[in-house]
Formats: sequence, structure tokens, C-alpha cells
Amino acid sequence: MNVRALLELSAIPGIGSGRLRMLVSHFGDPESVLRASAKELTQVDGINRKLASLIVHHERDTQFVEEQLSRINKINGKIVTFWDKEYPPLLKKIFDPPAILFMRGNLQQRDTHAIAIVGTRRPSSYGETMAEKFSHELASLGITVVSGLALGIDSIAHAAALKANGRTLAVIGSGVDIVYPSDNRKLAERIIERGAIISEFPMGEKPDPGNFPRRNRIISGMTLGTIIIESAEDGGAMITASTALDQNREVFAVPGSVLDKRSSGCHRLIKEGRAKLVTSIDDVLAELEAPLRPILKRRHGEEKRESPAAESLNLFERKLYDVLAEGTLHIDVIAEKAGMSTSDALVHLLSLEFKSMIRQLPGKMFSRVR
Repeated sequence: MNVRALLELSAIPGIGSGRLRMLVSHFGDPESVLRASAKELTQVDGINRKLASLIVHHERDTQFVEEQLSRINKINGKIVTFWDKEYPPLLKKIFDPPAILFMRGNLQQRDTHAIAIVGTRRPSSYGETMAEKFSHELASLGITVVSGLALGIDSIAHAAALKANGRTLAVIGSGVDIVYPSDNRKLAERIIERGAIISEFPMGEKPDPGNFPRRNRIISGMTLGTIIIESAEDGGAMITASTALDQNREVFAVPGSVLDKRSSGCHRLIKEGRAKLVTSIDDVLAELEAPLRPILKRRHGEEKRESPAAESLNLFERKLYDVLAEGTLHIDVIAEKAGMSTSDALVHLLSLEFKSMIRQLPGKMFSRVR
């Protein structure tokens, strides 16, 4: 695909991603579109006489094209088009996929096994813990974590995936040469090394509130499902949930306190049946069993071989782990047998869960990983 010609077409007013895809599909390549007559152009759905005339008589914006290519090369980035093999296959299936993606980093075949994690920019300590837990565990299984590089839940999800030596992709609402917020520059560099930063917006485009809803459809569009962790009813993560539902993708919501407005959006999604309530990655994996079957097979094989590293446990973790030798127990019973308060027991049980030594079950029940 001739990227120069494609960029030139994209610079014509009125030519968005949808019309760009239709034109190239009809004529075979962007050069043929630029050579077409007005009469030929009007044969394409969505191209009226006025727009056809604009395409035929437009002044070639070579400066825009050269500037875009210069900027992307300067940061060792790349341009991936809808017709390229590297284009995310799941994203191709949505109603309005972007025709052009600007990228820093690389996509891999295994990124088709991707799940999005999004939420508030101002999470509670509980939200931070859940974002880290879900992302770390998913990445540890080889599932790519996708988010939006915003402060809060997004940043925590990216960082946790990297900590697990996994892959993570950041979809942003500006040009890929502009990291927003600037506080995330170091995180962005790490993401580029272990994944990619992606945008449909041209180089040099500054973040604008109107860009983020469009960004959100890409986050949900290139993933099998989206996990919402702490979002108010008017939060940006709710837009991602809506786009995921429109794309016929799974939506999951982590419940929080009914007294905390940061979880009101999650609770609404669950109440309306628009999202599945999840308390662990097991709930997510159960819903996505078919597309994630290769990963799940590998996981089950590892669980059978796994033996807990008892020497790595502290005194409290050791005590709780020994209690769970009796089988599946309720948190209150575990705390009583271990001689701890329920709150202290929960802290150390969460640590054991992070180490994949125990799992939490519905009803505040816990058991060893066998």
C-alpha cells in the first residue's frame, strides 16, 4: 500500500476513515483514487458530486505528507494501514476501523489474545489493587493487556503487565509523538519496548477531549473483552464499555463499595445486565474460554506441575497457607484459625493470590491452587 498516497487522500476535507476504506476498496489502491475522474468517484457509496470534485481538484498537500513521514521516522515509528498484515485482526471486524494507525513499538500475533482494562483516573486503594491484580495475572498467562495510558487505572494496568514480563498496548488520543499526560513518559518508553503505543491521530496532534471517545473504540475493538475497574456513571470508561457492547465484545465490571461513586458506573452496568460481574480472572477466562483455549490449556498444565515455594512466604502467609490445607474455607474461619483479624488476613491472602498459591471463590471462600 502506498502510504504517501494514502496520507494525501486522508488530508482531503471530508475523507474520513470510512470513505478512505471504501475508496481504496473500490479502486484497488490510493493512487488509482487520486487518478479517478469525478464521474468514477461518484460510483462509490458516500461520495457525492461535491466531494468527488474536491478529490479531483484538490491541491496535493505534499507538505503534510512529508511532515508526517519525517516525524514518524524521527521517533522510529511506523504507519500501519488497514490493508497491512500487521493491522490488528480484531480491530478489522468493528464497524468503523481506522484506515491508518500510527505506531511506536510492534504488534505480535499473540496480541490477538488481548483484554482491555480501563477505569477512573483517581482510583481508590482498592481500585489500584484490583487493577494491578487483574493485569498482572492476565499478563502472566500471556494475555496482552490494552489500555489508554491515562493516569490511574490505565497506568496501573500497563505497569502491572510490564512487571509480569507481559505485553501491553497503549491506545492514545493524540499523535504518538505526544505522550499525554507527560508524567507517563517513562512508562510510555517501557511500553514501546514490550508492546506498542498506537493512535489513529496524525503526528503532532495534541490531545483533545473529542479524540478520546474515538480512541476508546479502538481499545475495545482490538480486544476480546473489556474490564471496567472503578468508573462513575459519567466516566470515560463507560464510553469504552458502550463501544465494546456495540462491537459485540464482552464487558466485565469489578464491583466496589455501594457508597463509593467511583464504582457507580460498574454497578449500573452489572445491574442493567450490560456487564458481567467479575471478582477474579477466572470469571473472565470462563467467559472467553473459546478464543483463549490455547492459553488456558497451557495454564492448566502449569497448575498441575506447580508446587508452592513455601520458603518465600512470610510468617503470616505461611500460617494462612497451612490453614487452607484443610480445604476451601470462608474468610472468617480462616482468620479465626490463623489467629488474625479478618482485615489482616485479607491482606496476606491477597499476597498469596498474587503468588498464584491460592484462589478466591464466590462468597469470600478461599482454597489452595492444586
